[in-house]
Amino acid sequence: MKKTKFIFVTGGVLSSLGKGLAAASIGALLKARGLNVSIQKLDPYLNLDPGTMSPFQHGEVFVTDDGAETDLDLGHYERYLGVAMSRKNTYTAGRIYTQVLNKERQGKYLGGTVQVIPHVTDEVKAAIRSIAAPDLDVALVEIGGTIGDIEGLPFLEAIRQLKNDLGKNRCLYIHLTLVPYLKTSGELKSKPTQHSVKELRSIGIQPDIIMCRSEDTLTPELKRKIALFCDVPKDAVFSAIDVENIYQVPLEFNREGIDTKVARLLRFKGEPDVTPWVQLNERLENLKNEVSIGLVGKYVALGESYKSLHEALTHGGLDNQVQVKIRHINAEELKPHNLGKYLGGLDGILIPGGFGDRGIEGMLLAARYAREKKRPFFGICLGMQCLVIEFARHVCGIIEATSEEFNPKAKDKIIYLMANWYDHRARRHEKRDSNSALGGTMRLGSYPCCLSTGTLAYQAYKKLEIQERHRHRFEFNKAYQEVLAGHGLKFCGLSPDQTLIEMVELPIEDHPWYLGCQFHPEFKSTPMNPHPLFRDFIKTALAKKVSKKRLS
Repeated sequence: MKKTKFIFVTGGVLSSLGKGLAAASIGALLKARGLNVSIQKLDPYLNLDPGTMSPFQHGEVFVTDDGAETDLDLGHYERYLGVAMSRKNTYTAGRIYTQVLNKERQGKYLGGTVQVIPHVTDEVKAAIRSIAAPDLDVALVEIGGTIGDIEGLPFLEAIRQLKNDLGKNRCLYIHLTLVPYLKTSGELKSKPTQHSVKELRSIGIQPDIIMCRSEDTLTPELKRKIALFCDVPKDAVFSAIDVENIYQVPLEFNREGIDTKVARLLRFKGEPDVTPWVQLNERLENLKNEVSIGLVGKYVALGESYKSLHEALTHGGLDNQVQVKIRHINAEELKPHNLGKYLGGLDGILIPGGFGDRGIEGMLLAARYAREKKRPFFGICLGMQCLVIEFARHVCGIIEATSEEFNPKAKDKIIYLMANWYDHRARRHEKRDSNSALGGTMRLGSYPCCLSTGTLAYQAYKKLEIQERHRHRFEFNKAYQEVLAGHGLKFCGLSPDQTLIEMVELPIEDHPWYLGCQFHPEFKSTPMNPHPLFRDFIKTALAKKVSKKRLS
């Protein structure tokens, strides 16, 4: 039976160096060697999960098939490895401490004093061991935060102990640091890296590999200096330079020889086949056309809030040999008099998910503009809800149509909280829904959807049943289905029991591409396998742009 080997990835000097991308890229290169790979993220913050955290502070919440609300790095893991993550692939300090305190309340520590060592560190080690499996060759474990953060100490102590628990041949430590460039002196400076490694070694962890994030490649002399002062072999110091697109990172790491060093230290054989990554980057560098997509949202001040959406749009462009230019539009700034200014030059319009009523009127204006101007339109989660509310108001004449989320006392709740359905499903999916801060009122994770033939949805998927990931509380109120259908809206995707509306669209004869879905398709798109809805959305946007040029 195989014994899973572990690679621990830590970061120093400052945050946002790209540990997630680095871990995902190393994992992709190991997978390219024919190894079975998984990745886990350990976040030191005390929230149970990112589910209630502001997108402005933490970026998007990525959702797994089993309904875990996770850090956006799990999106990188899935996109680079093509492997679905789960609740086991993500732990926060809040979750670890909750498990420890629950055990204390249950008397499992036999009245002993509960301490960080060994109780918290043992829980962290148990979390890490939980992803090991007989068929798993290697697991990368990314430790969030920066060396020196007080909240990260229990996690670092846990991975230090694991080397003794598992044996040194099953553990590898990679430290990612910053080597800044000083314009005044015209040189890269290694001192921050030296101090970061010194801090790591004071905890008892000696890195096996040091990866240096920098604007330019490190010289051999600088690598030797870092190796000398950080007590690692000269061939264990690598450059991790800035690149034009994130899908170049695996190739840059491969050129540096990082994966070869990892394989040698962990005694893995074989050579990686990086052909798919080479071909992907060749396609990215040779895109023939360009389309502009307006992303009308409420969290546009921070691009990371829509990370998976950005990547999914890029993937859709790749499939159509087109570069996608995303224009972020704050929904609150949209007014009836300025729609042409913000939306006029766009080839397509997308409204993403979100919570609360802020910016809703702007989203409704964007949906109406796209419908009336025949502009390709994609509504996701809240975006679909805006689609049906706008259609009810301005096509069906239901002037007070709205969502219960925006106005609980409204007369016409086109979107509402389907309490009876959630009470029933919460019992069936208690483990999934109870992890949400909103309890059984959140629909989280993967659910099936049945498609109608002869629709845009079926044309995209070419399947009668699909599985997609959800993250929302409110549903379309089926009491209004008949009247909206009577005015031309197609209900093209429903739950297998016909209880829930999952997808809606306008007929192709009325609009080139006007579609909404209650789920989040962006979570399942990868560069090697673009999501069919994003592929067709970009395809139609390109076709409209080409036809517009011909007419002009």
